Amino acid sequence: MNLRKVWGSVWSRSNSCKDSTKAIQVPLSSSSSIGAFDQLPMDILVQILMMMEPKDAVRLSLACKALKRLAGSNRLWIFYIQCLEESWDSIFFAETSLRSGYPLRMVSSESEELSFIRVYGQRAQVPDSIIIDGGSGYCKFGRSKNASPSGRSATFLEFGNIESPIYARLQQFFVTIFNRMQVKPSMQPIVVSLPLCHVDDTESAKASRRQLKTAILNVLFDMNAPAVCAVNQAVLALYAARQTSGIVVNIGFQVITIVPILHGKVMRQVGVEVIGFGALKLTGFLKEKMQENNITFQSLYTVRTLKENLCYVALDYEAELSRDTQASMEILGEGWFTLSKERFQTGEILFQPRLAGMRAMSLQQAVALCMDHCDAAGLTGDGSWFKTVVLAGGSACLAGLAERLEKELQNYLPSSICNGVKVIPPPCGVDTAWHGGKLISNLSSFPGPWCITRKQFRRKSRLMW
Repeated sequence: MNLRKVWGSVWSRSNSCKDSTKAIQVPLSSSSSIGAFDQLPMDILVQILMMMEPKDAVRLSLACKALKRLAGSNRLWIFYIQCLEESWDSIFFAETSLRSGYPLRMVSSESEELSFIRVYGQRAQVPDSIIIDGGSGYCKFGRSKNASPSGRSATFLEFGNIESPIYARLQQFFVTIFNRMQVKPSMQPIVVSLPLCHVDDTESAKASRRQLKTAILNVLFDMNAPAVCAVNQAVLALYAARQTSGIVVNIGFQVITIVPILHGKVMRQVGVEVIGFGALKLTGFLKEKMQENNITFQSLYTVRTLKENLCYVALDYEAELSRDTQASMEILGEGWFTLSKERFQTGEILFQPRLAGMRAMSLQQAVALCMDHCDAAGLTGDGSWFKTVVLAGGSACLAGLAERLEKELQNYLPSSICNGVKVIPPPCGVDTAWHGGKLISNLSSFPGPWCITRKQFRRKSRLMW
């Protein structure tokens, strides 16, 4: 009956394709028949199924043995998945690279093993989760079924008194977020990013990272969260770019961190590079330039807004100095602001810190040094795992930054390394790490392999003590 409902819309196409598709008939046995539709080319039957709702295709396959194989084919269910709001490329990457949990199982033929009818059904059953990306400057939070974070807050304000015990500060942080979202943490799994701190490979740094992660888990499980997935912020940004290996350049609030990652693991033994200034310095530099040019403003928020909307990175700084780069924007309650050379001078301090009176490594120097260490480590046979650079952080969204960094690396690196290097701008803007968490939380296998439950955590804690 379902077939007959949509037959009329494809009848003409069937006649036109009949001669050229005789060799592609549906493989039916003599005891299995779909009546008048037996002679239809397989492509036409697939088109008919695609016009149905997924649940109708399943019902049809159950009612008709002849169509069971066709209705369960990956081609059909990939089509249904592509009709979802999420990017197919992101879904395919996640299901073929991340579904087994950490450590990642890198099987090149894994996609062939996937049954996408099963993936479709399992993804529909995955519970809604809370995703919290506690960035160094601003926290992003929201539900995994939503397209983007539902809220943002200044991370450093939510932690309360810096002198308070870490547990109390984290508790205040999470309580504030859950109150703003109007959710109970006991009702769904929670995905939380682990901040980029204590980056060294020393025993002391390892202990500090464990202490922070344990404190986060303690707080969330004391709030009765059923399961928690805690993943490094740089790793989440890499996943959002549909990569499992590469270098993440995170322009944080106070510092810039260059993080090498191989198969989802931060390679601290190779070396994480840190540049001693970040987004706050860029905003401060723009503020100084505006004051030098007698441009008045009410707050640092105004300066940050201008930086995010008018500033960019020049591909050729010297050539840009001779161009007319004036641009204006209106800020509600303050009127119009016009910037000129400040627009590209602000981002230039990433490549020439001396312009801001700083003695620090430039961005290209730090990334090149990290690549050199990765190359020298010889961790893989092909030596190309570190040649994809993913930018993350709010200030990493400056227009032209990715192109400029790639150009500088081509000029700075030896020819043996620079071939194949590519720099990817933040795939999801300021919310890149949050979207990496969203990829994980919507996996067909979630929360299973990615989460630790309250019971598992309590048992592990007892064993540790």
